[in-house]
Amino acid sequence: MSNNHTDDTPTEQESTESESESPEFETRAIHAGQEPDPATGAVMPPIHTSSTFAQDGPGEDRGYEYARTGNPTRTTLEANLAALEGGAHGRAFASGMAAINTVLNLLESGDHVVTGDDIYGGTHRLFRQVYEDYDLSFSFVDTTDPAAVRAAVGPDTELVWVETPTNPLLRVNDIAALADIAHANDALCAVDNTFATPYLQRPLEHGADIVSHSLTKYIGGHSDVVGGALVTDDSHLDERFGFYQNSVGATPDPFACFLVLRGVKTLPVRMDRHCENASTLARRLQDHPDVSTVYYPGLETHSAHDLAAAQMDDFGGMVSFELDASIDQTATFVSETELFTLAESLGGVESLIEQPATMTHAAIPREERLEAGLTDGLVRASVGVESVEDLWADVEQAIATALA
Repeated sequence: MSNNHTDDTPTEQESTESESESPEFETRAIHAGQEPDPATGAVMPPIHTSSTFAQDGPGEDRGYEYARTGNPTRTTLEANLAALEGGAHGRAFASGMAAINTVLNLLESGDHVVTGDDIYGGTHRLFRQVYEDYDLSFSFVDTTDPAAVRAAVGPDTELVWVETPTNPLLRVNDIAALADIAHANDALCAVDNTFATPYLQRPLEHGADIVSHSLTKYIGGHSDVVGGALVTDDSHLDERFGFYQNSVGATPDPFACFLVLRGVKTLPVRMDRHCENASTLARRLQDHPDVSTVYYPGLETHSAHDLAAAQMDDFGGMVSFELDASIDQTATFVSETELFTLAESLGGVESLIEQPATMTHAAIPREERLEAGLTDGLVRASVGVESVEDLWADVEQAIATALA
């Protein structure tokens, strides 16, 4: 694959001017890409449900011709997401996995991908059980160690795929260092920014070529919509994403786009509360006698706390921890919570809890899972915006029940 990088990077003077003129994140979340409807004055973007659009003459459309190719509600969402990530181009998809799949559509038979040994189970499944059948090869390494990534990169490497913080161990990767390694090999660097959201971290600022999101999670924020997105500064990459988006057809419907846009408006205030609650629970879990390890970048004991503090604006709403317990006792714990709902997914206003070994990461072979640090006692919590005191009481009673 030839990446054909295009230099769309603004000059230093242009960047400075742009930054000084750009509204703050909270303002962009509400207004970017969205103007009152010119026909009616509607403040909220209309939901355009039409599957086709009238043309003034053969081949003379008004910007839209068929809803798979383009839809005004989707265009509004894409412009908003690009603005939040500080990127030039955004594309929305039917799911986060559809977005990741679109990045892999860039590759050709024989290409090689370097990625983390601690990534979302669905991404691992896509890589191993789908694309290896198409003669792509994957190296799963500790991406927190740039030397390990550098050693894994070879002449056929075309993509370095990164999560940070990772799912579920909340490891923090140095985006700038990994992007430099990828670019030295003329490869792309893509970052899944789902856990952090653009409110806390903007990978393009650190040298990434592509940012991926599951919009289902924090950006949608209410567990009522499924979607994905890709953002880039590279117009050539964006054109290819648009081609695959249209050709494959994994696009979100207009109502899903509307729901994500509605969620985006409260992203900053929600994330502030998610971070506050997660930090409180992480610190209390550290002191619990039945908890052996807590994974949260905001803890000073986290191996990459300083990197997270430099790379992120806050530390997120996800907390993972290990109980001194068997896999059955851990299953009992996550089943006994009352406010934390036992469910996959994350990022909604309600708190969710799960056991990666039997749920989100069950597709990873046990031996490989354990080698990556995904133990039987590992628990992943998506900390919501409820009262933190109520959440803590729920955790305490569930631990006491499971380990009685």
